[in-house]
Amino acid sequence: MKYQKKQNAIILLADGTIFYGKAVAGKQGTAFGEVCFNTGMTGYQEIFTDPSYYGQLMVATNAHIGNYGTNKDEVESDSIKIAGLIVKNFSYDYSRDAADSSLEEFLDKNNLLAISDVDTRALVSYIREHGAMNAVISTEVDNVEGLKKQLAEVPSMEGLELASKVSTKEPYYFGNENATFKVAALDIGIKKNILRHIASRDCYIKVFPYNATFEDLEAFQPDGYFLSNGPGDPEPLVEAQEVAKEIIKRDLPLFGICLGHQVIAIANGVSTYKMYNGHRGINHPVKNLITGKGEITSQNHGFAVNKEEAEANKNLEVTHVHLNDGTVAGLAMKNKNVFSVQYHPEASPGPHDSWYLFDQFIENIKKSKLSTV
Repeated sequence: MKYQKKQNAIILLADGTIFYGKAVAGKQGTAFGEVCFNTGMTGYQEIFTDPSYYGQLMVATNAHIGNYGTNKDEVESDSIKIAGLIVKNFSYDYSRDAADSSLEEFLDKNNLLAISDVDTRALVSYIREHGAMNAVISTEVDNVEGLKKQLAEVPSMEGLELASKVSTKEPYYFGNENATFKVAALDIGIKKNILRHIASRDCYIKVFPYNATFEDLEAFQPDGYFLSNGPGDPEPLVEAQEVAKEIIKRDLPLFGICLGHQVIAIANGVSTYKMYNGHRGINHPVKNLITGKGEITSQNHGFAVNKEEAEANKNLEVTHVHLNDGTVAGLAMKNKNVFSVQYHPEASPGPHDSWYLFDQFIENIKKSKLSTV
């Protein structure tokens, strides 16, 4: 464990509220983003590398972060995607045999500013009461007015297109090229574990950039199509919406997760909106309205589908609802081979209640192939 003098730090919210803490490992710097919180007790490494969190200052509600270290295989992308980290107690030591480095080393490698010794219960309560907002974390504790001016220039998450910041620049392949099925995946912030789950079901995947056209995807001659999770507002993703519309028009197998779910809704004329507080954690209850069963799910989104518009749309069926607030958690098209969910069935480290959705996607692909024989 490293023992060193702790550098004072602040969390300055857009409304002028200030919380105090200490910079982890004495690192100096400043980071801007939308402040949000995640209620998961485990999985911090997966959270930090999830592209859906791009540009956000993450508050961990669990009191101890870093206690089980990090593992090079427990990542959802090639780098940390959050803008900064805010915790109560930061563990410099770790006690897990499977770990290959400390969280401190992992953050330092990715040049991420982290603030500890924060009253995270008070901060989360404040965010819940006043809503998600932009913020800055900084060791420039004597430059509050200067930080306020810089913070005022940070754009709101509403209307912000971020898929281009995290999407692959060039198409790439994932899985066994001799697999039975081929899937074209549009990367608007895709997680590695989603690719692992699809590939494990006898699929060979070609992953395309966020601005790929339907013709680009179609040239792969896929058996099914996938729209990934990702960060930011779905409304500006016009290219992805056009891809979804073409897939829907041709009645091809389509599965969407999180941001992909929202894109499918927009492609059907249903609007989305920025939530007062998003859903972020691995303990969110969802009800499957088709089976009547409950699922504990992993979620990480700040936008949602308009429920009234979805229920009024003659082509759509609301298949899942979030039991905490009644928001739309799943959709299916009534006469098309298309479905989507707002949450993450691939969740790592868990829960695994919703793995069946990947099997449902494969069954849809099989039915589609039979119908064309």
